[in-house]
Amino acid sequence: MSNQKFKFIDLFAGIGGFRIAFESAGGECVFSSEINKFARHTYTANYHKETIHWKDAEKIDNHEELFGDIRKVDIEKDIPDFDILAAGFPCPTFSLAGVSKRNSLGRKHGFDDEEKGQLFFEIVKILEKKQPKGFLLENVKNLVNHNKGQTFQVIKNTLNDLGYDISFKVFDAAKLVPQHRERILIAGFRKDLQIDFDLSELVIKDRKPKLKDILEDEVDDKYFISEKLWDYLKAYKEKHRKRGNGFGFSIADKEGVTRTMSARYHKDGSEILIDEGRDTPRMLTEKEASKLFGFQEEYQKLYGEEFEIPVSKTQAYQQFGNSVCVPLVRIVAENMMQAFFQQSKSEMKEAVNL
Repeated sequence: MSNQKFKFIDLFAGIGGFRIAFESAGGECVFSSEINKFARHTYTANYHKETIHWKDAEKIDNHEELFGDIRKVDIEKDIPDFDILAAGFPCPTFSLAGVSKRNSLGRKHGFDDEEKGQLFFEIVKILEKKQPKGFLLENVKNLVNHNKGQTFQVIKNTLNDLGYDISFKVFDAAKLVPQHRERILIAGFRKDLQIDFDLSELVIKDRKPKLKDILEDEVDDKYFISEKLWDYLKAYKEKHRKRGNGFGFSIADKEGVTRTMSARYHKDGSEILIDEGRDTPRMLTEKEASKLFGFQEEYQKLYGEEFEIPVSKTQAYQQFGNSVCVPLVRIVAENMMQAFFQQSKSEMKEAVNL
């Protein structure tokens, strides 16, 4: 953990992947916001003195530590001054699967999706009014290509117009955790600070993780899928194989890494099934899922305790499927803040020598 202290806010907080990362880098979280009541249950259980059960969702109104709907926040009144804004703004409306689904249903996607696509501009409002020193944003890889690149161009232009130098890079979490998970990270610092930081130059060392290292020795029968579901998944995959595409379930390689775990994993577990030599494969346990994103290791290292999962199996899968790879974001946060504090020290020395 860094000795250098700074303040940050955690938007679209989910279950706190960004919070672990920036607290590991020496930060103090002074404001957080999450609209989903089940995610708030997990968030408060792990980061706040008071756990707010999802059945008591109304307790979140005017809560001093955790805000609900970011669209209802009074920026000047509710958000204290801070240095860094962290946000994994909602991504389904930009993802390949999300765009395809919305097109098939005749629904809007990207910025045209008023409910989720427009939430980027809530970040813009906060940056404009609070003018923090920097930010780190996360989204799906397809954000770069969405709407033939026009969406990402709007994002870059908007952040530049707000007075920020930005850099970005698509990272695959598979170097740090046993899961292929490609996500774009966008970092920015205020231009007047002249911080020398380029995210595209950051190289992540390959740990060569293996799935077997996070699997539990004994697993309850409830994690093994039914024979009926297994027959359906096999028939579905065979149907698409005959059509010449690769849709369908995946039996994970214990010596390698898994496919990307999505928020739909709870439905059938098809993207990551584990063969244990029984009649049917099994899904990951909640604890295994948390390890697949680095939550257990990073939380334990920071707080000396296990990451708590107080919600149902279905909700836990959705929460992890929507999460960031914690060790990846932590490495980025540490490098960002190292660049920031090095520049600050240089400016102080120059001022003293004037």
